[in-house]
Amino acid sequence: MKLIPQIKARRLQLGLQQKEMKLRIGMNQQQYQRIEAGGNPRLETLELVAEGLEAELVLVPKDKLLEVKALLRDSTRGPSSADDDSHEDPWSEVL
Repeated sequence: MKLIPQIKARRLQLGLQQKEMKLRIGMNQQQYQRIEAGGNPRLETLELVAEGLEAELVLVPKDKLLEVKALLRDSTRGPSSADDDSHEDPWSEVL
């Protein structure tokens, strides 16, 4: 999954509307909407959005990507994720 769809999926997972990003990162709805519509935001903007979505941007070397995905997949398994099937995992395509 590409980055922009992940941003939208994370926002939805947190139960946030686009207009609520203003309170989290100081960006109005129109600016944020352009990002989700496939805009080409600057790195600083992406870092700000990630912070507002309680996430981190991470650069992973390609030769370590499978290991990172396996680690993330293993960390999402457990009692809490098995008990809550009501929310779709927005990261499923990434993992």
